[in-house]
Amino acid sequence: MILHTPDLTIALQRIEVGEIWGIGRRLAPKLHEIGIKTVWDLQTASPSQLRARFSVVMEKIIREINGTACIELEEINPPKKQIVSSRSFGIPVSDLASLEESVSLYISRAAEKLRRQQSYAGSVHVSIRTSPFNEKEPYYANGMTIALPRQTDDTRLLTKVALWGLRKIYRSGYKYQKAGVMLSELVSRQYRQMDLFGSISIADNAFSLYFQVRKQNQRQRECAILLSFVIIKV
Repeated sequence: MILHTPDLTIALQRIEVGEIWGIGRRLAPKLHEIGIKTVWDLQTASPSQLRARFSVVMEKIIREINGTACIELEEINPPKKQIVSSRSFGIPVSDLASLEESVSLYISRAAEKLRRQQSYAGSVHVSIRTSPFNEKEPYYANGMTIALPRQTDDTRLLTKVALWGLRKIYRSGYKYQKAGVMLSELVSRQYRQMDLFGSISIADNAFSLYFQVRKQNQRQRECAILLSFVIIKV
């Protein structure tokens, strides 16, 4: 329990409750409604009652300002479940090379955020679209989600996957206005699934094998469709 001096009490009575980290503008108005307007008001409030009204984090905040350390930083700023990086182009682009350059940049930014929150991604989504408002040009929009063979935060591997998906959905003859990527199925580094791919070189081989299998499956589907067409024709 913190021992208050008269000066400290006066100071706490002057500080608006919204100034507390974890309260902010979102919760401050709700606290005002029940008469809690300053840090002093919150410090002298009942932790259990405010926990029932708000959350366990609110209870911990009260206990913190009373001198009991009990809040982990991630409780206030939890890791994101998805990381999105996208942008509209000032000038529409038509060539694949320009889109690849943009998507590579977006993946780099997303991967940086991924590592910053100590997470790995389990899937990559890439999307492109033309302007929905330009009636003079044909509209096209498409996206593709690729499940990764292993969870990773490696920019190089994520870029490889994103560009593979981009090439699958790209169509020539369109003026693209926007491209974006999204990393999802995020897991904390400490909960990452164990696998056999211990090094980057082995991981590269795993990704290469993954793409080869997908390509082979695609060829088999195309052959099956062609064969069924021939049988029907005959």
